[in-house]
Amino acid sequence: MTDAYAGARTLVLLRHSKAEPSEEGPDVDRPLTTRGRAHAESAGAWLAKHGLLPDVVLCSTARRTRETWHGVAMGMTGSPPEGGSAGPWPDVRYEADAYEAHPDDLLALVRRVNPVARTVLVIAHNPGISLLSALLDAGRAPEELRTTELAVHRSPGPWVELDRGGAQLTERYAARS
Repeated sequence: MTDAYAGARTLVLLRHSKAEPSEEGPDVDRPLTTRGRAHAESAGAWLAKHGLLPDVVLCSTARRTRETWHGVAMGMTGSPPEGGSAGPWPDVRYEADAYEAHPDDLLALVRRVNPVARTVLVIAHNPGISLLSALLDAGRAPEELRTTELAVHRSPGPWVELDRGGAQLTERYAARS
C-alpha cells in the first residue's frame, strides 16, 4: 500500500490554548489558564501519536502562544501511549509578525521555511489562523478554529510555492478535557 501523502509537506495550524481574560496590562501578555496548559499538552501528545512532529515551529511572540508551544512540546515528549520521543528538536522561531496577523502574513512566514522541512507547526491567533486554514483548502467552507484546535494541511509542493487552495485539510483535532 502506498502513502497518498508520501513526499508531501505537512502544515499544522494551531490556535493557541485558552488564555486568562484581559484585566490589566497588554493583551500580548495574557497567560494560559490551567485548562489551557493541559489542552496544549494534549495537542502535543496527539501530534506525537500521529507522527506529526514538526521540523519547524513558527510561533507568535504573545505569551499565550509561547506557553502553548511549551505545553505542546511537553506533550510530544511525554511517555507512551500519549506521546513519545519527539526525536530531533524542531527549529523554533518566535515571530512578532504572527501576532494579530492576517492569513497572507502567516502564509508569507510559511513560504520562508527551509525547503528541507517536511512538517511545519504554526501557532497563532484568530481570526488569522482560521482564515489561513480556509484559504489553503478553498474547497471547504471557512470554520473558526477553537482554542487548542489543530488543522492539518497537506501540500505536494515546496513551501515557497504554497498558495491559496494549495493545501488540502486532512485532519482536525480539538483538545478538550
